[in-house]
Amino acid sequence: MSTSARQKQIEREHWTGPVRHYDILKEGTIALAVVVVLTFVLAGIFSSPDDPALTLKGWAKTAPDNLYAVTVSELAGTSDSASYGPPYNNGGDGVALGPLTPQKWMGVHQPVDPANDFVVTPLESQQQPSDVASALSQWKSASADQQSKWATAYDTALNDPNGANGDASKVPTGDYGPVPTMANGLVAMASSGALDGILAAPGQFYNTNTTKQILFLGDGSYLDDAATAAHLQGNEWGMMNETGSFPGQEWLQPFSFWYQLPIFNSDATTGIAATLTANADIYIFAIIAIMMLVLILLPFIPGLRSIPRWIPLHRLVWRDYYARKGTAR
Repeated sequence: MSTSARQKQIEREHWTGPVRHYDILKEGTIALAVVVVLTFVLAGIFSSPDDPALTLKGWAKTAPDNLYAVTVSELAGTSDSASYGPPYNNGGDGVALGPLTPQKWMGVHQPVDPANDFVVTPLESQQQPSDVASALSQWKSASADQQSKWATAYDTALNDPNGANGDASKVPTGDYGPVPTMANGLVAMASSGALDGILAAPGQFYNTNTTKQILFLGDGSYLDDAATAAHLQGNEWGMMNETGSFPGQEWLQPFSFWYQLPIFNSDATTGIAATLTANADIYIFAIIAIMMLVLILLPFIPGLRSIPRWIPLHRLVWRDYYARKGTAR
């Protein structure tokens, strides 16, 4: 009888040797308990910090003057959101890759009107003090041109570096209509915590769309200051970090690397550096796309596909194989 046949015969025979009681449920329970304890212990030691979420209420409490100025800029159409362009509005062309404007090609498919969505509609959503209600009524009854004149005049006066420089108490007297009162009303609303709920799609129990909150927060300094404090800015490898500079998504390193180059994070206001910095996202996306195409098409690119023959590192890795075969593949 061959060894293989004998082995199969033994496997079919009834076991007559010693046996021991085995409780798989007990072992599974113990293993589960050990894993749970290890999970909690290791999570407590190595997990990322659980920082509280940024809120509009926190913005109003931390930097009310900045929230006030941003509210005015939303009404004046000078905020980043108002001039963002597609997919939110037609306020700008968006990022450009030379003469190409792919952001504009996509069009507006998630409309956001900062003046109405961030200021007017929230103020209308609940009963306001008499002065705010009167100001809101005056704003809504005015023409679009008149609204623009009021808001632009106040926005310019409020942000005049040689004048008020962001301090509402130093703004000179002028024809600003209901804008100052509406801005005060929104700051008060944010301070109470009501504004967070209004911008978070009221009426929906579950909501994962925080576009409006993030856009509004991004128009001010509160979100940017928090990112700086947590080392999440682009020039600090922030794209691939977690809160507090904890190591995060290493696979984003090829993207984040380019943001560290001065040409993509320059303070220049004119010239090529300024253009590349303003459009860094799309230029870096294009660079990564080209790199991926090179990798995908590597077997078909003359010269590059011959590198393994010229620099035979694979022969070092597989040296045992080549020693046995005695070949120079």
